[in-house]
Amino acid sequence: MKHGIICAPQPEAVDVGAMTLRAGGNAVDAAIACALTQGVVDPMMCGIAGFGSMHLYLPGRGVHGLIDFHGKAPAATRPDMWEHLIEGETRDGFGFILKGRVNDLGYQAITVPGSLKAYHEAHSKFGRLPWADIVAPAIAHARNGWVVRPHVTYWWSQEAQLGRTDNADRLRFTSSGRTLYCRPDGSPKRIGDTVRNPDLAATLETLARDGADSFYNGAIAAAIADDMRANGGLLSAADLRDYRTIWRDPLWGSYRGKRIATNNPPGGGIMLVQMLNMLENFDLAAIGHNTPEYVRVVAEAMKRATIDKDAFVGDPAFVDVPISRLTDKAYAAAQAAEIRAGIKANVARLQSPPVSEDTTHISVVDIDGNIVSMTHTLGMPSGVVTPGLGFMYNGAMAVFDPRPGRAGSLAPGKGRFSSLCPSILFDGNAPFMVIGAPGGTNIAMGVLQAMLNMIDHGMPPTEAVSAARLSATSNTIDVTNRMSRLVTDEVGAMGYMIARSPMSYAIAAVHALLKRDGRWTGAADPGHDGMAVSV
Repeated sequence: MKHGIICAPQPEAVDVGAMTLRAGGNAVDAAIACALTQGVVDPMMCGIAGFGSMHLYLPGRGVHGLIDFHGKAPAATRPDMWEHLIEGETRDGFGFILKGRVNDLGYQAITVPGSLKAYHEAHSKFGRLPWADIVAPAIAHARNGWVVRPHVTYWWSQEAQLGRTDNADRLRFTSSGRTLYCRPDGSPKRIGDTVRNPDLAATLETLARDGADSFYNGAIAAAIADDMRANGGLLSAADLRDYRTIWRDPLWGSYRGKRIATNNPPGGGIMLVQMLNMLENFDLAAIGHNTPEYVRVVAEAMKRATIDKDAFVGDPAFVDVPISRLTDKAYAAAQAAEIRAGIKANVARLQSPPVSEDTTHISVVDIDGNIVSMTHTLGMPSGVVTPGLGFMYNGAMAVFDPRPGRAGSLAPGKGRFSSLCPSILFDGNAPFMVIGAPGGTNIAMGVLQAMLNMIDHGMPPTEAVSAARLSATSNTIDVTNRMSRLVTDEVGAMGYMIARSPMSYAIAAVHALLKRDGRWTGAADPGHDGMAVSV
C-alpha cells in the first residue's frame, strides 16, 4: 500500500477515490471525490441533496470526531401536521405509511440536505488537493455518461412493498427524472444502458467554481427554493441558508478489549454499542456462528436495542437521550441475563411493511494513517429532480414519527434518527478496523454481524461481509436466503417468526477494512457492485 486503500459499493467511485490517493490526495480528498461520484453513478442511493455521518480520524492533526450532517425538518414543519394521515408503521420501525404518501414521495418528503455542506467543510479544513480537482471526476461521469450496473438495475426495478412507493415511480415522478433514468416506454433503464446527466454536470461545475455556498445561499439555492415554492414543498431558501453541520465527538464503547469509536445520536452508533455490550456476556465463538442458539441470542440483543431506540433515541437537540444508561455495561448485563433465561423481548409495531435501503458507504485509509468512514444517503429518495439541476433530493421526512410527543416526532429544525454508524475500531490506540454499511434500519445489524465475524470468529474481511445475516427489529427474525433452513427451523421451533428474504445477500451491505499483521485489506459486500482497491 503505497498511497492507501478504499472500499465502497460503486466501482467507478472507488476508482475515483483510488486515483485521488495516487495523485497525492489524503483520505479526506479520496472520500469526498468518491462520494461526489457516487452521487452521479448511484443517484437513488446518495447525492449532494442527501445527508449522513462522516467519521474522521486524522492522527497527524490531532483530529478525531464526526461531522453530523443529518437531514433536518424544514422550518414549516409542524408536530401534528400529518397525525390524521397515519395508515401504519414499517415492521422494522424505520418509517410511517401516510395517506397520499406525502412523507415518502414528492416535495413534502424532503428534509434540508446536508451532504454537500459536509463534503465541502471537510475538504476545506482537512483536504490536500484543490476542491476543483475533487469535483472534476464527478463532472466527467455526469457529462460523459455511466453504464447502469446490476445492483442499480435491481434497485430501480423494486416494486412497492406493503405501502411504500415503487422505486420506478420515484425515478419517473418528475419529467426530469423520467428523461434521465427511464427508457422511452417509461420503464427504468437496465443493465448496460448509459445515463448522461448534463444538468448535473453543469451544477457540479458551478459548485467546483463557487464551492457549497451556491447550493445553500446562491443561484442553485434560488432555483431550489423556486421549485419547492411552486410545488408545495416545505423546504425554503431560509432553510438552506441556515443549515449547519454539527461536529460531534465519537461515542466510545468496548468489546472484548477492543475500543469502538462510532457516532452519537441521532445516528445509529448507540444501537451498535448497546448490542455489543449485551453480546459480550456470551461466548459466541463457543455457541458457534449462525447456529440456532447464536441466531436467538443475537436476535434478542437486536430487539432490545430496537426497543430502546424507539423509546429514547432522537435528535439530542430536541430529546434528552439517556446515552450513559443505554450504553452502561451493567444495564447490558441485565439484558443479557434475560436473553440467557429465554425471555423474549416484545417490539411493538402498528403495521409491518419493510423499509427502503437507499444509502451508501465509503471506508478509506491513506498512507499517513488518516481514516474516513462515511455513510451517506437520500433515505428513501423523494423522486424530485428540479428542472435544470440534475440531482434527486432526499425523502427523509418518512422516518419522522407523525405522532406528537415521541422521541422521533416531527419538529422544525429537528434531525431524523438514522441507523448510520460509520465506525473505527482500535486495539489500544491503534486503529485496526474501519467499517460501515448502507441498508436502512439494518445498517447497525449488518455492521454488528461483520464485526462479530472478524473479532469472535476470526474471519477475514471478505468472508465476514459475505456470511449469511439476520435482523430482528421487530418480533420477526429476518434472514437472508443463505441462512440454512436446518437452523431457522430450530429457531422457529423456539417460538420465533422467521421471514426469509429471497436474496442471497441482504440485510445491509457491509464494507470494511481490516489491519492484520501490519497490513490493511478490505472487502466490499457481494450484494452490491463494489470493490476494495489498494494503491
